[in-house]
Amino acid sequence: MNRKVLLIEPDYKNKYPPMGLMKLATYYRMVGDDVRFYKGDMKVLAADLICEDLLNHLEICFPEVFWKTYYPTMLEFIKVGKYSIFENEEVFEYETVKDALLEFRKRFKEKEYFTNPRFDKVGITTLFTFYWNKTIDTINFAKQLCKKEEDVMVGGIMSTLLPDEVFEATGIRPFEGLLNHPGDIDDNDIIIDELPLDYSILEEIDYKYPANNAYFAYMTRGCVNKCKFCAVPKLEPQYCDYISLKKQIEITNNRFGVQKDLLLLDNNVLASSNYENIINEIKECGFEKGATYCPSNEYEIMISNLKDSYNDRAYIRKAIKIYNEIIDKLKDDKERTELYQRLEKKHCLYYYTATKEYILELDDYVRPLYEKTHKPSKRKRIVDFNQGIDSRLITKQNMDKLSEVNIYPLRIAFDHWELRDIYERSIRIPVNCGIKNLSNYLLYNFEDKPEHLYYRLRMNVDLCEELGASIYSFPMKYHPINDKEYFKNRNYIGKHWNRKFIRAVQAVLNSTKGKIGKGVAFFEEAFGRDIDEFMKILWMPETFIIYRRIYDANLRERLADRYTTKTEYDCDLTNEWWEKFSALTPEKLEKAKAIIALNKFKDGDYECQDEDILDVLSYYKISRNQAEI
Repeated sequence: MNRKVLLIEPDYKNKYPPMGLMKLATYYRMVGDDVRFYKGDMKVLAADLICEDLLNHLEICFPEVFWKTYYPTMLEFIKVGKYSIFENEEVFEYETVKDALLEFRKRFKEKEYFTNPRFDKVGITTLFTFYWNKTIDTINFAKQLCKKEEDVMVGGIMSTLLPDEVFEATGIRPFEGLLNHPGDIDDNDIIIDELPLDYSILEEIDYKYPANNAYFAYMTRGCVNKCKFCAVPKLEPQYCDYISLKKQIEITNNRFGVQKDLLLLDNNVLASSNYENIINEIKECGFEKGATYCPSNEYEIMISNLKDSYNDRAYIRKAIKIYNEIIDKLKDDKERTELYQRLEKKHCLYYYTATKEYILELDDYVRPLYEKTHKPSKRKRIVDFNQGIDSRLITKQNMDKLSEVNIYPLRIAFDHWELRDIYERSIRIPVNCGIKNLSNYLLYNFEDKPEHLYYRLRMNVDLCEELGASIYSFPMKYHPINDKEYFKNRNYIGKHWNRKFIRAVQAVLNSTKGKIGKGVAFFEEAFGRDIDEFMKILWMPETFIIYRRIYDANLRERLADRYTTKTEYDCDLTNEWWEKFSALTPEKLEKAKAIIALNKFKDGDYECQDEDILDVLSYYKISRNQAEI
């Protein structure tokens, strides 16, 4: 077909690579199309497209100049239009060259990339609804890069949950759910959702996904439960209890190299009637208990894919990364200098000047240097059912089976305090089966009360102490995904919560990096020794929460063995505030709490004439900047 295809992930921060786009990349390469992946500022992409046209123009008009060297300079000029960018570049002094620069700068300013779109197909993925504005802006920009609007594809989580709203905002009717039927894209029998992932597209961008060096896969789809706070029933409405893994891993190994870990995004693997077969296949794929692996030769993979013309754009970039690694690791200055000079001579110091032909020419010289500087060593592998398993379905039998693979960590949700007995059982069983590294999701701001969050966190800490296990808790704030008032933002407040409580929990989590592990002393410092201290922290001025060691003399005294460093700014404002807060009459306390609950403390944010309440509120105006001294 030889269509030009652009696949886009909006420029938000996310942990996992876009599996849907990776499958689409595989599909379009299968049918012979030219695929390009982008994640970043869309205007930079537009400038890059114009700059590519400028480069082609100059190479035709002035073939004696190696214009690729000036690519970053020309790109910057197209974006900002300042001649000072070329101050030290004589080649740009010629009038004909200046005319070309001005012409292509004009094309960028006039958005010629919209009036003369380059792509036959444009696909945009979507993620969480609170990325609404960024995602909608990306779709509205990207759709204009496609020759025909009907060939713009939008899919993913947000567009499946809010298809009508996405259509209203963009004019593009999105795909809902999975591309799991023949003919979802073109008139053929290929089922895109069953295709292996194209890992090469991740080499095309600068963004580094926190989750990497892993096989990303599903061995089941959907969930048998229909929890009212969960989006899975709409995203994956049909429960599929078995998807084979072997072929996917084999294809990945042959094309992209062996990956370290196995990250499975199944929503309820324990519900599968094929559960034992799933665990057996995971073991057969090299993830049995105690499994290790030896990394693939990334250099060989890069060369092999360039020879096959498999995503040259990605593997030219990969080659430059590998060259830089070799230079950094070479201990012999003479070898380092010679390699640098050879790369410079072949224009292979930068991805924008390098060519496949020159990279292949350098192969005989570079390969031994790579093997000299990259000595593979065995590393431990892990299996991670990243979406968690259903605590209600845990039994000794299925945990004994799970312990046969390198599960790390075992993820279990603890969404309601009322499920504490079931949850405690779901911790004790795997620990007794030898699975002692666990991770725990705790939903809050839904129908729970603040004290229930504390009780759940405390329970995990106590279980760690008793069982000798490691349980990392990750509180997760509930966010309604279908409510028109809230799906575009993160402003929802549960009926038992208020804005101040939410902010207080977030302030504590910021200091603990979003997780709470084992250690009673650490937990009690962060969340309090009991429920009364926890509620005190929730009402506490935010600056006092974040800088507790500076403002709380009682805490410094209690933890004197840890707080060995004293500063001239240490004070006792926390307890001063608390005494005044606690001394308010019931009527005044109720009024004060009503104001504090809104978490707005600038002049004019509230009306109050009572001197006692105003005195208490004055502590909430102490800013972080005053503490960062």
